[in-house]
Amino acid sequence: MAHQPSSAEWLSPTSDTEDMVLSLAPRLAYFAGVARTEHVTRAAREMNVPQSTLSRSMARLEQDLGVDLFARHGRTVSLTPAGRTFLTSVERALAEVGRAVEEVRADADPTTGKVAFGFLHTMGAETVPGLLQAFRADHPRVRFSLVQNYGEAMLERLRAGDLDLCLTSPVPDAPDLVARRLDEQKLRLVVPEGHRLAGRRRIRLAEAADETFVTLEPGYGLRRITDDLCAKAGFKPRIAFEGEEAGTLRGLVAAGLGVALLPPPAVPRPGVAELTVTAPRAVREIGVAWLEGHPDTPPVAAFKKFLLSRRGSLLP
Repeated sequence: MAHQPSSAEWLSPTSDTEDMVLSLAPRLAYFAGVARTEHVTRAAREMNVPQSTLSRSMARLEQDLGVDLFARHGRTVSLTPAGRTFLTSVERALAEVGRAVEEVRADADPTTGKVAFGFLHTMGAETVPGLLQAFRADHPRVRFSLVQNYGEAMLERLRAGDLDLCLTSPVPDAPDLVARRLDEQKLRLVVPEGHRLAGRRRIRLAEAADETFVTLEPGYGLRRITDDLCAKAGFKPRIAFEGEEAGTLRGLVAAGLGVALLPPPAVPRPGVAELTVTAPRAVREIGVAWLEGHPDTPPVAAFKKFLLSRRGSLLP
C-alpha cells in the first residue's frame, strides 16, 4: 500500500512541488512504459533496464506521489483510476519533450537548420535580401527567422537569446557582445526639391544649422549618429518630427517638413535632393554582433562565416 500523506504534507509549500517535479522527471518514461505493457518484466526488457530498477522506480514514484498508480496481479499490473489520470498528463508531457527534441535537432541541422537573424530597417530593401540570396546559393535549405528592428531593440533580443546574429549600427562595444565591423555607409543631407540648398552637390553640415530636421526616434542608431554629427558641426538640430523608418523621413522631407541625414535609398525618391556632406565625415559603420560565449549551431556558424567574408563589400 502506498504511503498516505499527512495533512501537514498536503499543505507543503509550492517549492516542494517544484522539487517533486525535478525528482519525478527521470521516472516518467519508466512509468509510461509499464503502463503501456502492463507488465514490469516486459517493460524492463523493452526499455533495456533491469527489472529491479524499474520496480524500485515505480514503488518510489507511488511513494513520492502518495497514491497507488498500479494494481498488482502477480506478474502483471493495471492502472488504477489515479494511474490513468496521471498517464494522460505524462504521455502529453513526454510527447512535448519529444517535439522539443526534434525541433532543436532540426534547428541545428547543418543542411536544414535555422538562423535567427536581425537587421536594421534601412537594410531590408536590398542588402539583406541580397545577402540571403547569395548565402542560400550554397545553403539552399537553411531556414531563417528574420527580425527587422532598430539597433538597441535587436541587441536586447540578442541578449535574450531570441537572435543568433544581427546587423546593426553603430557597431556595439559591450563586454557581453562580440561585434565585427563589416562596412560603412555614407550619409547624405536630404533636402526638399526647390530648397535653397537643393542645387548644391556638396555641403558642410554647419551650413544646415538653421534648418529644421526630421529624424528617427531616440534609441535608433541613426538618430545617435545624426546628433553626434550635428554636435561636431557646432549645433544642436531643431527637430520637427521623430519617426521609425527612413523612407517615411524622406517622404516628409519631400513634403517640406524639414531636412534629414539619411543613407542612400534603394530607389531614388522624387521630390528631394541628396547632398554629399563633406564635413564632418558623415558615415555610419555597419557591423555584425553576437553574444559572447554563445555556442553556434552549424547553420549559424556557416552564416556568420559568410557575413564576415563580406567585409568591405556588404552593401550594394
